[in-house]
Amino acid sequence: MQLSERGTYKFEVIGDGNVVSTPSNLEKLRALFLDKTIINNALGPGDPGDFDNGAWHILCHLAAGCAVMKRPSGEVMWVEISHFPAVDIYTATVTVECPSEDVTTFPLDSVEGRALLEGANLLGFVEGSSLGHISARSVKDSPDKFNNNLRQDYEQDVESLKDGGRVWEHWCSVRDIRPGNAIGTSVLKAYLNMVAVCGGRFVGIVARGRSEYDHPIQLAALVKSGFISEREALVEVFPIIIPREAELLIYIASPRECITAAKSLAWPASGLSYHMFARRVDKWNPKQCVQEVLQGRNVANA
Repeated sequence: MQLSERGTYKFEVIGDGNVVSTPSNLEKLRALFLDKTIINNALGPGDPGDFDNGAWHILCHLAAGCAVMKRPSGEVMWVEISHFPAVDIYTATVTVECPSEDVTTFPLDSVEGRALLEGANLLGFVEGSSLGHISARSVKDSPDKFNNNLRQDYEQDVESLKDGGRVWEHWCSVRDIRPGNAIGTSVLKAYLNMVAVCGGRFVGIVARGRSEYDHPIQLAALVKSGFISEREALVEVFPIIIPREAELLIYIASPRECITAAKSLAWPASGLSYHMFARRVDKWNPKQCVQEVLQGRNVANA
């Protein structure tokens, strides 16, 4: 496999431009999300101490995003960062519904996961949920964890309008991404695995789901660092609103229900699709706005 380096952080990428999931790239990604200089301290909203050891605001949205793929045999697959309660860490997974209608989830980098991905077609992405259940449903974080950001505080019912869901769960999980923190490191590794499979368009499109919280500046830094390319940040795509029935299924935050929701969504034959929740679709960052930020280079030298 021929590798090259990209950007100021010299991320290792393969011929098609995807970053590779390697220990070296993991450490570069960790350093990037802790780098306040490259974003001119435009960290996004947070409380005092949230960014001492925690990632930029954008990462909670990126880590909560999911991908949908289709096998050559026709089965739809759901790719996400899943929680493994036995050890309280996160892993990138792929879920598939077999012809027998059994739904099975495998780690993305397992033998079974790699076999499922072989020849699969990427259909597009789904915004991470900011309402509903978290994936770490039974977790009980202690008050000293994650700068007093407790994941269980964001465990909500699907009909609740309180802050919850995967976005808020990962706001907590990435408040400490130092090497010694197993949970934060597992999220970083899982996300890198997803991007290695789904490509930089996954990063750029999900990042464009918010025109606030300093996300445009942080997206520009992701390009400058070399984690994604400028072309991937500027892909032409328009968000599709997720219907209420599918929305409620996604708020359950279970791969089984999410794959049912994915099968009900529209996936045009050409190009990638991005499905967003109606409540924040007005915050979509169009290509022209991203172009202006990139051309202005509102980031400092790394």
